[in-house]
This record gives sequence, C-alpha cells and structure tokens, in this order.
Amino acid sequence: MAIYHFSAKVISRANGSSAVASAAYRSASELHDERLGRNHDFSNKAGVIHSEVLLPKGAPERLSDRAALWNEVEAGEKRKDAQLAREVEFSIPREMNRKQGVQLAREFVAEQFAKRGMVADLNVHWDQAKDGSPKPHAHVMLAMREVGPDGFGKKVRDWNSTELLKEWREAWAAHVNERMAELGLEARIDHRSYADQGVELEPQHKIGPAASRRPGQGLEAERIEDHARIARENGEKIVADPRVALDAITRTQATFTVRDLATFAFRHSDGKEQFDQVMAAVKASPELVALGRDGRDQERFTSRDMIAVESRLERAGDALAVQAGHGVADRQRAGALGAAEVRGLVLSGEQRDAFEHITGAEGLSAVVGYAGTGKSAMLGVAREAWEAQGYTVRGAALSGIAAENLEGGSGITSRTIASLEHAWGQGRELLTRGDVLVVDEAGMIGTRQMERVLSHARDAGAKVVLVGDPEQLQAIEAGAAFRSISERHGAAEITEVRRQREGWQKEGTRQLATGRTAEAIHAYDEHGMVQAAETRETARAALVDGWDRQRQAEPDRSRVILTHTNAEVRELNEEARGRLRATGDLGEDVAFGADRGERQFATGDRIMFLRNERGLGVKNGTLGTIERVGPDGMAVRLDSGARVAFESKDYAAVDHGYAATFHKAQGVTVDRAHILATPGMDRHSAYVGLSRHRDGVQLHYGRDDFADQRRLARTLSRERAKDMAADYAAPEQDQARAFAERREIRFPELARELVAKVEGKAKSMFAGFRPKPAAPVPVLDQERQGGANITTPDAARQSRAIQGYARAWADAARMREQGLPVLPHQQQALAKAGDALDVTRPQGARDLAAALERNPSLARDAAGGRTGSAQHGMMLETAVRLDPERRADRFVESWQRLARERAGSDGARAEKATTRMGVIADSLKRDPELAKVLERRAPELALKLERGRSIDRSLEQSIGIGRDRDRGMSR
Repeated sequence: MAIYHFSAKVISRANGSSAVASAAYRSASELHDERLGRNHDFSNKAGVIHSEVLLPKGAPERLSDRAALWNEVEAGEKRKDAQLAREVEFSIPREMNRKQGVQLAREFVAEQFAKRGMVADLNVHWDQAKDGSPKPHAHVMLAMREVGPDGFGKKVRDWNSTELLKEWREAWAAHVNERMAELGLEARIDHRSYADQGVELEPQHKIGPAASRRPGQGLEAERIEDHARIARENGEKIVADPRVALDAITRTQATFTVRDLATFAFRHSDGKEQFDQVMAAVKASPELVALGRDGRDQERFTSRDMIAVESRLERAGDALAVQAGHGVADRQRAGALGAAEVRGLVLSGEQRDAFEHITGAEGLSAVVGYAGTGKSAMLGVAREAWEAQGYTVRGAALSGIAAENLEGGSGITSRTIASLEHAWGQGRELLTRGDVLVVDEAGMIGTRQMERVLSHARDAGAKVVLVGDPEQLQAIEAGAAFRSISERHGAAEITEVRRQREGWQKEGTRQLATGRTAEAIHAYDEHGMVQAAETRETARAALVDGWDRQRQAEPDRSRVILTHTNAEVRELNEEARGRLRATGDLGEDVAFGADRGERQFATGDRIMFLRNERGLGVKNGTLGTIERVGPDGMAVRLDSGARVAFESKDYAAVDHGYAATFHKAQGVTVDRAHILATPGMDRHSAYVGLSRHRDGVQLHYGRDDFADQRRLARTLSRERAKDMAADYAAPEQDQARAFAERREIRFPELARELVAKVEGKAKSMFAGFRPKPAAPVPVLDQERQGGANITTPDAARQSRAIQGYARAWADAARMREQGLPVLPHQQQALAKAGDALDVTRPQGARDLAAALERNPSLARDAAGGRTGSAQHGMMLETAVRLDPERRADRFVESWQRLARERAGSDGARAEKATTRMGVIADSLKRDPELAKVLERRAPELALKLERGRSIDRSLEQSIGIGRDRDRGMSR
C-alpha cells in the first residue's frame, strides 16, 4: 500500500560528507571531485531509473551538468564545516509504475523547488525489498544558495525554515493523492501521520547487521549516522509528547503489553539513557490506560484515543441497529428465493435464516460464516430481494481481490473500502436511505476504518450488512471490530460447509473455524495429506512435484500453491516454472521489467496482477495466463475469461502466479491446494490455507522448521486474534471507562441515552444486545432493580469463575449437539461451576447460561481466558431479567421471527415454529410482569385482545392451539 515518507537533512563537511560524492552515489554515476582530486565511482549501483538536474529560471545552463554543478558548490564553500546541500527524500507510491513515478516526482520538484529558485538534482530509485516488493523513492539534492546568470550568490536562510518544510510535506501529500485519483488508484497517503498531536516520528532507515559491523566505511557510515540521528530525534519527540508513541502503537493493535512498549521504545531511542526516558514518559502519560491482566496474566494497556474510537464505533452500531425501515416485503423475498431455485440454487436452512435476517428492517445486520459455507450465494439471493424492493445494493471489501470475489459470487457491484472513503471525502457516491452497503471479509477491517464506515452509513440513513469470519485472517489495523459488533448485536451464523465435497473434510473446516486446528491436521494426516521432509527445501521440492503431477493428470482442474511469506512465494514460483519448462509447456522466456524487478515471462505462464487498475479491469490478486509476451508488454487471458493487454510503461505490477500468500487467497476456491508450512503461520492463516479446496489439500513441512507433527500442530494452532480495549473492561474495576469519564467521555450518559431510545420498541432478532453499562453502575438504576446488587466484588475472581463455567457449559453443549445425554460428571461440574459463579454474582450462572445460549461462541473465548465478552453478555442478561420492558422487546422479536418462519414454511418446519410459539406463549404464565407489558404491545404481535382473555391464551389461540383446553376448562 502507499506509504508516506518525506524527510529532509543537510549534507555537511562537518560529518565528512562531500557534495560530489553524495551526488555520484545518488545518481549511480562516476563524478570527478576537483577539491579532493579523486573520482567517486558508483556506476555499478543498481536501482536508479532516472537522474536529472532541474534549473530555476535564469540559471546558467552549465549547471545542468551534475559534475559542474556540485564542484561549483564545493568551490564556493570555504569553511571546513560548511553546509553544502540540503537533501529531501520522499517515497513514491508503489501502486504507480515507473513512468508514473518519475513524472510524479519530476512535477513536484519543478513546482516546489526549481520554481522557488533552487537548483535541484533529482534521482529516482526503484529499489527492492528482500521479498521482491518495490521500494520506489526519490532523492533530491538542493543547492543552498540563490542562483543567477553568473552562478551562485548568497545563501537563502528562509529555505531552512521549519514552516517551509511543513509546507513541502503537505504539498507532497496533496500532489500524490491528486495524481492517484487521476490514475484511478485507490490508495492515499496522509502527511499528518501524527500531526493531530503536533508531533511526528520520522521513519528510520533499516540498517542490516553487516552494515552495523563496518561503521567507518564511506556512505554506509553516513546511513548509520542518519539512522541514529532519527532514532535520537524521535526519542526526544516522544519524551516531549508521549501521545505520539501511544498513537503509533495502537495503529496496529488496540491493546499492548509492557514488552510491546519496550520494543517500540528501543526502536525509537538512541542508547539506554534515552530508552529509559521514553519508557518513563509513556508510562507516566495521562493518555495511557491500564486495562488489567489478560489470559496470560500480562498487564495490558491502551490509549484514551483508542477508547474514544471504540466508543464511537459502539454508538454508530447501536444507532444503526435501532433504525428501522429497510425491510423487504415477504412477496419480494419469496420471489428472490423462487428465482434462485429455478436456477438450481436452494438455500440451506442456515442460509435461509441468514437471508431472512439481513433482509429484515434493521439498519445493521451481521452474518458469520465458516469458510466455504456459501455466504456469497446467499448474498446474491438477498441482492435480488433488495433490488426488487427498490434498494440500491453496493459492495465493499478491504482488498481489491476480495471485492472482485464478492461481485463475482453475488452479483453485487463492489469496490474497496479505501476507494469508497475517498469518494465520500470528495462528496461523491455518498450513501442514502435507499442504499444497502454489503461489506465482505469484515473480519479483516480495523476498528478505525469500521467506525468511519458505520458512522457514514448512520448519518446517511443507509443499511449496512457485515459478512465475514472473525476466525480467518485478522485485521491489519488495530482492533477486532467485526467480532465486537457481532457479539454486541448478534449475527446469523452459517456453519454448514459446502465447499469441500467429502464429509470428513467439511468437519475439518469446522474444526479449523472453531480453534481445533490440531484435530483437523490429524484428520488430514490420516488421509495421507500431510507430508514431512527433512528440510524446508526438500519439502518445497516435494510440494511442487505433487503439484506438477496433478497439473498433468488433471489439466482442467484448478489448483493453487499457498505459503506465508513473499520470499517463499517467489521460490515456489521459480520451482513451478521449472517443471513447466521441463515438460515444454512454456514458450521462450522474455525479460520483462516488472515493478518487483526483472522477471522472465513466457507464453503459457501463470501471472498475478499486484495492483488495482480500473482501466484494465484487474485487481490486486487477479490471476491469468499469458497468451503473448514481449519486453514491452503482454496479453493475458484472465481466469474470469476476459482478455487484457498492456505495455510495461503503463502497467508493470505483475509477477508469476503459481503460488500466493494466504492473504492473497482469502475468498479463493480451487479444486486442490498445496500448502508449505513455515514457522510464521498461526491458526488464522492455517484456517484460510486448509479451507480453500473442494477435493483435497496437501500440507508440506520441513523438520528443520518443525521437529515433528506435534510441533507443527502447536504452531498452526497459535492464537493471534486481534482484541479490543473493551474486551478487558471489568464490570466493577473498569479503569479505561473511569479514565474516559474523568475527561468527559460520558459512557454512562451515552448508555442511558441509547437505552431510552430503544425502550418500548421492537428490535431485531438480536435485541438482547444492548450498549455496555458503565461500571460500576448498571444500566438499570437500583430502584428498578429492587435493590439487587449486580456489580462484581472481585473482578479477577469472577473472571476465573466465568472461565470455569464456560468450560463446563461447553462440554455439556458438545454432548447435546451430538444427540448424546450429558454425563453425570459433566452435570456435576456445571453445577459446581455455577455455584462458584453465584458466589461472585447473585444469579450469575443463570444469566451467563442465558447469554451462552444466545451466543454459543462466547463460551469458546471465555473458556480460553478471554472473559470480557462473556461478562458483558451476562450483564445484558441481568438487565433483561430485571426489566420487563426489555423482556418484552425480546419476546416481540422472537414471536415476529417465528411467525415469519411459520408463514413462509410448510410441513415439519412450520410445525416446529408453531410448537416453539406455543412454548413461549405458555412461559407468560410464569412472568405476570411481562404479560402486563405485552398487553399494551398486542398490535406488534398481530393480536387483538378480547375482554377477559389473558395474553398467553390469546397468543395460543392465534396460532391454533389451546382451543381444546379452553373447552375442557369450560365444562
């Protein structure tokens, strides 16, 4: 993605630098230094793709010669510590090709430097990282004196001003973003990385071990010195304002430990003394919030800003959830379902439940679906229903390939979220009340971005449907917004796996989705699909051998090779090409100047596009096969069937496409997959990799990475799920919210305000999920609670009790799911755990059991030590139990849902709904308070009460049961 970097420094004789040597290095040329009487030859340096001297108006033409320019600068400076030149360095977006990047840099230098009267020596470098990815950037050496027809004059002090540097930084961001928009590229940069706080950290150069061992060698010494300077200056900025450190850390993780902080402080400080100062400053900052200990007994922290972001996300989600008016009429639903059945698509029970859920009236809906459960197919039917109702349906996803998969699978016109946000910022393509926004792969979206999307939809009155799986690849940015929203407002779940054809493989996907990775690996091993080799190198060769055999035996079947890192992808691509070359399936190799460096391509090669390009109709991750290739361009048949052709000067973001990373593969479906396991994997990447196939998967590993299969399973089971600051909020000792309240972030008032808005209204099928009550005061006041104390006397003890109860409940639930009786020892364990929980919170076991019944996924997190969500669910159930108005909300929602299911079904399904309606109607006999409230809300139950007849009997009669009983009682 595009990265913002813009820095400036002075090249000075005081640190041993030479303007001529610096210019030779940056231009990869040989220049003679007249002052020193020596040549500086860097002509073997690779990666310099453009060099040019830009002169201001009136400057003598001789200065366009680089050697003449910098020798004249050197001759004009007499002091031994003279400042010779200023250097500006900035990153060029890697989304651009070389021609675009050079033009971008050249226009900026001409406008901001040459037009201002400076002589500018521009050099554009297109370096590569170790993984082969491009690192385009520009070096601009600027003369520090004014220039006229006769040459250089006096130095211009104004060019040294901090204000001018700020102006350049802002101008560069504006220039880049304007050009990106013109080119149809979706990424954007922001010069205000930390400017919200008035302080910025400067990106540091990466110094390798070899360079650090030879600090006295020429320009490498200059680079090391620059690295130390940046670290020292960053440390000074953090000590002056610790907020900048907190902001930087929480950009990728919502909470952090002391170790995380120490790692950050080490990188952004110079020496032990400054490291200690940085650590002390951050720890003493009033913006730092202590959250308590996690499941590993590590103290966790967050920032005030992160809490505020999560609060805004909650408010936006709550406001959307109570908005009504986006429902689809039963006739339109039935029409969409009927049209799908004509095409041969019959939704399963779970898919149909999800369809009914998202086409309901609520402004916010969520669907959690395991990999390969047919979420896109269900969304395609929902799209037809929405459009028949008159809504405009839009799709969005974090990545271009995910948006492409959403559009291909559902027919929903889709684009990236970054692209949508940019359009909204320009006042274009704004959402309206007539829009439904479907966000796919929502588990990969960070808290800040999710908050912006939901807030925009709330303000526009649009409906948002979030679809994803929080157990697959995690968000790159901080937070677990999709999981949090699903827990707070509920979600329809689709667990019936359809992608795999074999029953045991479907069960393997369910095991991967529920954290039982070792069980899935064992199952695949029993079927001969896990292969060990002595080394990773031999494992890689065995993988490609198997891939090649399948390729030749089943040429019409689809397949993919997956692994964790870009470096491994490149190795696998090379070995795969070698097999095709050996069988004569490739044409003649042609050298092609790709963005990641020169590549050999041939007719028949598989190719992957690495940058979204609207004009070509390709996304980052699109695959195709080369039909024609030359040094200056190629023609490709995409896997979608479309054909594209392009010249290298216009588009060069391509690489071989036999292998890909797990991130590139999320959402992909193939017949067979081949996985190379490496130590960087975790259970989320393992879940994605091992669930892409229909027919089979081969998992390869080397014993130099994993001593045995037990070690492999342990690594691939590692939990790296992103968290939220709210996950650690204890009901009584909620330090984060207390901190926020002291600074007038009024969580209690917000909670009560939201509750007031929804009282007396029927909500969605997840109405029980309410705003979090602010600790230690519950949402309901003590008078309405009848004096009951529902706060926790000992948060740590209660957390342990919740964990124990969740484990016992999950054991019993597994037996019931399999149709087996709960064993006596399991019943005893559940009762004992319930007693322990009731000690910490009166009726806590009853409330927690209700929460787990409504959202069984809470049990898995709580059993693993992440009890924050279960605590929240328990408190919500307490509020419902103590308030008949909330119980009425839940009753009305359940009755309406069952009534729709009964009306839209026949046979056993309709009978089941009728029975369930009878059960909940009968429950009113045991809850007279609820019955009284429901009498006022009879119209919402499609009921007209008769004088002298109770609400429960009226409901039973409305569904055709209870008449015989009435006649029997009258006799």
